[in-house]
Amino acid sequence: MNGVQEWLKRLFLQDRRAVAKLISLVEDNIERHQIMRAVLPRTGNTLVTGITGPPGAGKSSLVEALTKLVREQGESVGIVAVDPTSPLTGGAILGDRIRMQSHATDRNVFIRSMGTRGHLGGMAKATADVIRIMEAGGYTTLLLETVGVGQSEIEIMHLADTVIVTLNPGTGDGIQAIKAGIMEIADIFVINKADLPGSERLKNDIEMMLGMTGQDKAWRPPVVLTSVYENRGVDQLQAEIKRHHAFLRSSGRWKIKWQEQLQREVWRHLNGQIQEQFNSLWPKLLSDAAIAEGTDPGQIAEQVWSVMMEEMKKKND
Repeated sequence: MNGVQEWLKRLFLQDRRAVAKLISLVEDNIERHQIMRAVLPRTGNTLVTGITGPPGAGKSSLVEALTKLVREQGESVGIVAVDPTSPLTGGAILGDRIRMQSHATDRNVFIRSMGTRGHLGGMAKATADVIRIMEAGGYTTLLLETVGVGQSEIEIMHLADTVIVTLNPGTGDGIQAIKAGIMEIADIFVINKADLPGSERLKNDIEMMLGMTGQDKAWRPPVVLTSVYENRGVDQLQAEIKRHHAFLRSSGRWKIKWQEQLQREVWRHLNGQIQEQFNSLWPKLLSDAAIAEGTDPGQIAEQVWSVMMEEMKKKND
């Protein structure tokens, strides 16, 4: 614990090594509660921008271009890039670190690749904690990139304050956006690789779809054309991000989002504790004569819950 306190002191002095060390500890669930208790009072002021979209949409290139723009303005950047988990090592494939080599030596840019480790929703389990550690470490712009978009990928809207959905022209992404149900999660649409044919048509299609969905008129998601290749549209995207951040603060929706995120995080931790207890009890319950072949799973669940409640009561007594 003394070692953890030393790392925390260094974190609050904006030591990059402390950011990396504490993130590793939290990911491995080592002294997590103590770390987060110390970190949380120094967080909550920086809005998180999430970038999602189908594989190949240019999410990492867009993150890199945004990072370059933000750095030119003197701000520091913390990036969480959630990669698929390697089936061999169980770790992140680290593709984003390879693609963002231009920022590797910048002391004011911190990139953390994380593996999903089988966690649904395209997000790593410890993502929220990692973002907070970066904020406490002094990073003033926080970017979160997910592995991709699909019906299980919408968890990003529960972690990011502003969600950017990145699409490409000429790939049918506009129609896929409807199929995947991501029209509702986007605060900003980006048509990346806008130097390719079909960009304007895709923009018109998305704007037409937005009109059909009847989304909240208080904020209508803008559609921004960007081309990293031509260095076009990134400044407009940053302006829209800032505009959405201002909207969240002025409308009070930032607080509502925070409360919703808190509820989901509490449930995630509670669910993890229940899962652990269930896994430890299951072998004994399975050998119980009362749980025979053909028994209704709902009935078994009631028995399991009763046993778990009894176990918790014994611990409290």
